[in-house]
Amino acid sequence: MITHLVGERAPELNNILTQGGFRRSQSIAYRPACEDCRACISVRVIAKDFRPTPSMRRIMRRNADIAAEMRIAVPTSEQYAIFRAYLDSRHRDGGMADMTVLDYAMMVEDSHIETRIIEYRRREPKALPGKRAVGELVAIALTDVLGDGLSMVYSFFEPDEAPRSLGTFMVLDHIERARSMGLAYVYLGYWVQGSRKMDYKGRFLPQERLMPEGWMRVD
Repeated sequence: MITHLVGERAPELNNILTQGGFRRSQSIAYRPACEDCRACISVRVIAKDFRPTPSMRRIMRRNADIAAEMRIAVPTSEQYAIFRAYLDSRHRDGGMADMTVLDYAMMVEDSHIETRIIEYRRREPKALPGKRAVGELVAIALTDVLGDGLSMVYSFFEPDEAPRSLGTFMVLDHIERARSMGLAYVYLGYWVQGSRKMDYKGRFLPQERLMPEGWMRVD
């Protein structure tokens, strides 16, 4: 099922649809509607109740030299270089494999709601606490700011930095951001039980999963 997110009411509509299990791609909201399958389950982390596991704490320590900055969603060639490397490394046979720099720009800019880019950079050795990081870019998250949470639309990172577990680190950062912004949830999109690529989403507990009877808490 799809619908367009355009016009003055796009933010309100996106809030309602996201709470109903839809995801956004540019100016379209979509939700799987397979006749004989209900495997795609929307998940959202309960920010205030979340507690990191020991392995997540290790990932946070491993990335203590990374500084994050939330910015207006503006595409850059620096972002695209990492996006291209990420696709070639992880999703070379996927539906996004042929995306050009113009396609990437559309993915970032074609939004009628409050969308932000979060850039993750190595902290300069001489950078003072609280100062803007100007080091090497290693990861990027495209994120929607909703009425009740942050929705991670798409995130990617420099493939050579895989040992850092930057995907997990970005989710942890979003949870902390949601708390500091007074938002209840971090929406992670669809989780499919048994899917190797989606297993990580089930590790962020407690979370709520959208079932036929509504959002159900999982601890």
